[in-house]
Amino acid sequence: MSTGVTISAISDYAILGCGSVGYAVAEELVEQGKDVLIVDRDESRVESLRDQDMDARTADIRETEAADLVADRDVILILASDVESNKRAVSNIRETDRDQFVVARASDPVSGDELEDLGADVVINPSAVIAESALRALESGELEYNAGMLASLIEETSSRLAILTQDSPDPDSIASAAALQAIAEHLGVESDVIYLGDVGHQENRAFVNLLGIDLVQWEEIDDQSVYDTVALVDHGTSSEIDLSADVLIDHHEADTEYEPEFVDIRPNMSSTSTIVTKYIQEFDVNVSEEVATALLYGIRAETLDFKRDTTPADLTAAAYLYPFANHDTLEQVESPSMSPETLDVLAEAIANRDVQGSHLVSNAGLVRDREALTQAASHLLNLEGVTTTAVFGIADETIFLAGRSKDIRINIGKVLEDAYGEMGETAGHSTQASAEIPLGIFTGIEISDDTRDTLLELTEEAVKRTLFDAMGVDGSEGSNGS
Repeated sequence: MSTGVTISAISDYAILGCGSVGYAVAEELVEQGKDVLIVDRDESRVESLRDQDMDARTADIRETEAADLVADRDVILILASDVESNKRAVSNIRETDRDQFVVARASDPVSGDELEDLGADVVINPSAVIAESALRALESGELEYNAGMLASLIEETSSRLAILTQDSPDPDSIASAAALQAIAEHLGVESDVIYLGDVGHQENRAFVNLLGIDLVQWEEIDDQSVYDTVALVDHGTSSEIDLSADVLIDHHEADTEYEPEFVDIRPNMSSTSTIVTKYIQEFDVNVSEEVATALLYGIRAETLDFKRDTTPADLTAAAYLYPFANHDTLEQVESPSMSPETLDVLAEAIANRDVQGSHLVSNAGLVRDREALTQAASHLLNLEGVTTTAVFGIADETIFLAGRSKDIRINIGKVLEDAYGEMGETAGHSTQASAEIPLGIFTGIEISDDTRDTLLELTEEAVKRTLFDAMGVDGSEGSNGS
């Protein structure tokens, strides 16, 4: 049943002050078939506009007469170059108490604030608009130039291109490598995606298996000399292999011993997958479902589903990839089955949890799969009242610790750096981080059946005390949260 209400598109516009900016806007609106009334105090300019079949009238926009002339217009654009005149015009229009949408031109942030205070709905600053347009053009030009350099390097490969991921690669590194492999194939060059370490995390293994990404373990390559071009993606260093890097693409600043010929490092983007997606677009690669799904997941993983440090570039890259991705596969990757080892680590971490306020620290004991620590830290973050978790365990005479936080007041990466930066290696950011500390720093005791219990007790006490101190809480009286 009809409600009797008619909703129509806005078609009646008025432009007060028709210099170069006002004229450009008027032309575009008229081109779109809009009804535009132009008001300007320059009689010769008004005559010229009438000669072009535009509806123009002479009036000083600072006077109430101009406000009366545009009383029947839905949208008022006040675009004179004189900001003081624009302020008067906004005041006059708002004094009429008519419900009109007002756009006003400012000259700087201060005048912009003043125009908003006077009642302008939208304030535009031509200088800022021009600067933004120039930066977009510069970014586009840089991408085109970089793509040309990257193509030249890849096409110079005479045998095979080696694309190196992180050691024990995460989804962002794997996805970026798979995308660079697709670009190399597009350019007629054969390549391998190579990794060191292990693909340990269940989610990462599911990611690789479900998408059919072919990863090659470095030690399993018979003839390693076949690679005459090497690219590092999401991975600044790889000192364990004797290869020099020609290409480096990353979203983290890299402290690397290499001097690659091609370097694209963009800390202003949240993932390497975002960067490589831009090259996929620039090269006009017919992106496969597998690569698109991998890249989309790489972006989502790095930004915690766009809840952490997300930039406009990440969003536009994700929007480009979305139609090509397999979303059923994404759902399977995000809900992998839990291995018995991970279940054991989680059970141990739950039993040994020490909760101080909203902070939880737990010792998972001796572990075989250190990636299980990160899953345990993530699962424990779901406990009621807990906003920050840290789970640690011992493997290979090293204490491995995984931290997670959803508390905006805490940067877990900085917490771990403050706690263990001088005694081990730390990495991470505001919501997730990790640390590796040589066991001897805390105990000096070698692992054996006889020393196991003593070792775990000494380690637990030292690690927890240091971590709670860095968090700024008193960890002297522990609780298992029960």
